[in-house]
Amino acid sequence: MSVYDQLKALNIELPPVRTPAAAYSPFAQTGNLVFISGHTASKNGQPWAGKLGKNIDTAEGKLAARSVAIDLMGTLQAAVGGDLNRVKRIVKLMSLVNSTDEFTEQHLVTNGASELIAQVFGPEKGAHARSAFGVAQVPRGACVEIELIAEVE
Repeated sequence: MSVYDQLKALNIELPPVRTPAAAYSPFAQTGNLVFISGHTASKNGQPWAGKLGKNIDTAEGKLAARSVAIDLMGTLQAAVGGDLNRVKRIVKLMSLVNSTDEFTEQHLVTNGASELIAQVFGPEKGAHARSAFGVAQVPRGACVEIELIAEVE
C-alpha cells in the first residue's frame, strides 16, 4: 500500500508547509537525507499551548504529538517534490515536550507521532530512532515540538 493510500485510509489530508516563525528554513537536504525543522503542535490554527504535568495530560499530549506528525509529513512532502513515496526511511524523530519537572512520560507523549509515522510509512520505512526530552518551554507556549530526519531516493 502506498503512503497516500494509508493517508486516505486514515482520513488524513496533509497541510501545506507553514511559514517559519523565525530565521530558518522549514527543511534542508544534504545528500539523501532531508532534515525537517521542528514543528510545534497546533490546534484549530493556534498553538496547542500548555505544559504536560500541569494543564495537559499524557493522552492529550499524545494527540498533540500526532498532530505534529501530520504537519511534519506535509513539510516532508514539499521537501521531496510532492511525492512521499520517494521516502526510503524515516531515520529519526526528536521530540521536545513542554513539561513540569515532575512529568516523566515524554516518551509516551511522543508515541503519538511515532505510531502515526509507522502506520503511514509501514513497519520498515516508518521504524525510526527517537529521542524525547522534557523541556521548560517550547516556542509560543506549545506543548510539543518535533523534528524529523528522513532518507529519500
